[in-house]
Amino acid sequence: MRVGHGWDIHRLASGRQFKLGGVLIDWDKGPLGHSDGDALLHALCDALLGACALGDIGLHFSDSDPKWKDCDSGRFVTAAVEMASGRGFRPVNADVTIILEAPKLAPYREAITENIASLLGLPKERVNVKAKTAEGFGPEGAGDAVSCHAVVLMEEQGR
Repeated sequence: MRVGHGWDIHRLASGRQFKLGGVLIDWDKGPLGHSDGDALLHALCDALLGACALGDIGLHFSDSDPKWKDCDSGRFVTAAVEMASGRGFRPVNADVTIILEAPKLAPYREAITENIASLLGLPKERVNVKAKTAEGFGPEGAGDAVSCHAVVLMEEQGR
């Protein structure tokens, strides 16, 4: 068994689509990023890669590479799962935390959970999604950014 942790933060800007966990969020701001800016899937990707000692998202999907411009971040997670499998590991569960002042994410929690479960090839009962505010502190609390943490447990295949 191996544990991986990932973290990401993206500045929010007017006029950008807001994707979080692969789900489109109805809001007047969205994350700035080279890809779709999905901080939750970026953190999840880093957790998967980290658990298997495969580096980080920037190593495999550089923000200076034009082929990843506006890319759906679900592709990064799918590729990270495939890389982990190549090292002999598969996901067991995932626990993610979103830090965002607004909008409220309760209406999106189930869709985010289901999408992450699908990307990881897990039943949704093995994925937990939490949303927290920053209580007005820092860039998240000011409504200027979204940050996310992800933890995954990986199991060696065949055990």
